[in-house]
Amino acid sequence: MPSTDQLRAQFQAALAATSTPAALRAVRDQFLSRKHGHVTALLKSVGTAPPEERRTLGAEANALRVEIEAALDAREAAIASQGPPPAAIDVTLPGRVPLLGRRHPLTQVRERVEDIFIGMGYQVIEGPELEDDWHNFEALNMPPDHPARDMQDTLYLSSPLPAPTGGRPATLLRTHTSGMQIRHMESNPPPVRLIAPGRVYRRDMADATHSPMFIQVEGLVVDEGISLGDLKGTLQTFANQLYGADVRIRLRPSFFPYTEPSAELDVQCWSCAGSGCPVCKKTGWIELLGCGMVHPAVFEAVGYDPARYTGFAFGVGIERLAMRFYGIDDMRVFYENDRRLLEQLAP
Repeated sequence: MPSTDQLRAQFQAALAATSTPAALRAVRDQFLSRKHGHVTALLKSVGTAPPEERRTLGAEANALRVEIEAALDAREAAIASQGPPPAAIDVTLPGRVPLLGRRHPLTQVRERVEDIFIGMGYQVIEGPELEDDWHNFEALNMPPDHPARDMQDTLYLSSPLPAPTGGRPATLLRTHTSGMQIRHMESNPPPVRLIAPGRVYRRDMADATHSPMFIQVEGLVVDEGISLGDLKGTLQTFANQLYGADVRIRLRPSFFPYTEPSAELDVQCWSCAGSGCPVCKKTGWIELLGCGMVHPAVFEAVGYDPARYTGFAFGVGIERLAMRFYGIDDMRVFYENDRRLLEQLAP
């Protein structure tokens, strides 16, 4: 086994002959490699040396290792400061055009929707994706045994605890952003005019028009004298600004526990122009959103006087809007991150 002085001399000779990063890496491996490095072998030999020599040998070997590491780092910095040889740079070559990032198509549609409603005087609010049972269900006229809860197919994160054991409410991933409407009304008196965009979650199978996670925009208007005609006019204006003046929509009766009367807004199928196809299930129409007049029980839950105030609410999925906006038949393509598609849909 070479002594520390011999290894130091060998290293200094090898270091003096290096002038490239590759040669420097070879010297580093030769002396400091964990498996075959000379200094590493010297350090391993300390354990087999005579007891009276171990301390001295160990101290000298460690000092040599620190010295070699410092010398290697200094030479590496010196080589890097010299830069590449002049012949390695061809200044006549054309410059490389950098790839620019773009906003996702769903983000573009969400911003467009927000701009439309802001232009109509709406406030944009956001809230937690982890919600409690009261704001997600009960305050929206859905008590624990209400069958409408099955429509949501909720993802629960914890079960409720009864009052004697702590009274903890159930925690869940919100199934809609309607909980933000409740939170806002609890702390703000009428009039109210807002939209609440955000991600929501449901135990849904992914297909052309459904997803277990999607982006929803809920809208709420509360004041004296609000009518179903105001709701229809608002949605007609929204559809015209988003899709153009020639878009065809229809309202048809439906049921939601937090609105009465309730309706669904359909838009004419963009794939078949209303003649019937697999995308619209041969109906010529595609459901776009649910809406209706706010149920008096919801006003009572937040302390509003249902005899004085009326209002309307609606909820729409950004993915559904984007499908019609871009003429796409399957919402799953928005989440596949195919750059070819995303570049085509760039602004």
